[in-house]
Amino acid sequence: MATRNVVLSQHQHELVEALVKSGRYQNASEVLREGLRLVEREHAQEAAKVAVLRRAADEGWSDLAAGRFDDIEDESLDDFIGQLGTRAAAG
Repeated sequence: MATRNVVLSQHQHELVEALVKSGRYQNASEVLREGLRLVEREHAQEAAKVAVLRRAADEGWSDLAAGRFDDIEDESLDDFIGQLGTRAAAG
């Protein structure tokens, strides 16, 4: 396993020490590995969200190009959004 030196703030050092003392982790390396796993998971979740948003945007642009949209007048927009909310809540 690779060895790497890291510089921690005093707060981070105290947090690592407290986590080890709590018994949840056996040593500082376990704490840091867990932190890296959390960062990795967060990055994967963000990438998945971006992929979903890109697909939704592509679908929206396709719908626009094909004429599949409702043209709502500015003065009717609040009512239209309220109706969407009611339909979404119903199910």
